[in-house]
This record gives sequence, C-alpha cells and structure tokens, in this order.
Amino acid sequence: MDRREALKTLSLGTLAAGFAMTGCQSAPKKAAEQPEFWKHVTEEELEKWNSQFFTDHEFETVRQLGNMIIPADKRSGNAEDAGVPQFIDFTMLDRPHYQTPIRGGLKWLDVQCQKRFNTTFVDCTELQKKEMLDEIAYPDQAKPEMQQGVNFFNQFRDLVASGFWSSKMGIEDIGYIGNQPSDWQGCSHEALEHLDLADETS
Repeated sequence: MDRREALKTLSLGTLAAGFAMTGCQSAPKKAAEQPEFWKHVTEEELEKWNSQFFTDHEFETVRQLGNMIIPADKRSGNAEDAGVPQFIDFTMLDRPHYQTPIRGGLKWLDVQCQKRFNTTFVDCTELQKKEMLDEIAYPDQAKPEMQQGVNFFNQFRDLVASGFWSSKMGIEDIGYIGNQPSDWQGCSHEALEHLDLADETS
C-alpha cells in the first residue's frame, strides 16, 4: 500500500469530520452563508481564491506541503488540484482553534529549514523538503526535539486528507457512486439455506 492509499484508508474513517467542517464568516460569500464548503464553492472561485487567513508565503507553504502529502497519481490530481489549500484556508476561519497550531507549525517549519538549509521551506530543493519532512512524518521514528514538528505535521496531514477526500476529486478517487436504484429480489436460496431458513420461505 503506498502513502496515498494509506492516507485514504485512514481518512475514510474520519471523513464525516471532514464533511462537518462547516459555516464560516469568511469569503467567498456563498461559503460563508452556507454550512458546507465544497457544495458552495465553484471551480472558478477556487481559481480566483484570495487567501482569507494565511499570508501569501504561508499559503504557498500550505500549497507545496499539501502537494507533497497528496501528490498526483494516475487516477487523480494532487491536493492543489482538488482545492485543498483553499479548504484549509477556509477551515482556519471556520475552526479558529486550528489557527495557532497550524500557523505556528508553518513558522516552525521555516525556522528549521533556515537552520538546516539557510532558506525557507518553499525555497528548499525537493530533496531538502523531503529530508525535512522525513524528520517529522513518522512519529515513531522522530527525534524528541522534533516533537513540535510531528504534532504540526500530524494535524496538517489530517486537514489535507479531510479536504482532499471530501472534495469532488477525492470522492471520485474513492470511487463512491452514491445511492443507485436496484431491483432487489430478496435473499438468494443459497443464503437462506446457509441460515437454515430455506424451508420457512418456500
């Protein structure tokens, strides 16, 4: 199972929480007035999105980090293609308790990259970014001094996964087809025999 599949499996258990990220006082206006982000934000609005909470630098960090957590594959696009950065930006206003840990985590990431590579996360090479994330993406292997980063990354990864698999692209990725009409003919004779009920129904 690859990382993307593992994330999807873990996320399905908490998808309801992702759907429940509702109601907000931020733009776009429709999203603020309605309880469900994805139902009321159009693709055009996602493309023209102006960050409501994050600074431009933070939003770019969210974008790059999200794409590293859920990259594109043969089946669908990456986190950015699904609108996850906008979803997380919206969530910061919708769920203010996320603001300090996520903003603090993004700052922590930049400080660590400055110490190691003399640049911020967004300006690191792909190899440097991977090296940094390897330090915080695996809680059981992380050094004690990386605990703050581990906590941030766990929470951020959950946001990315919730955003992606509650989006239109994520739902299509899962293969969910919704309620479908069917012509149910009742239990099969074989199933009834298995339950010792075949004689009762004949």
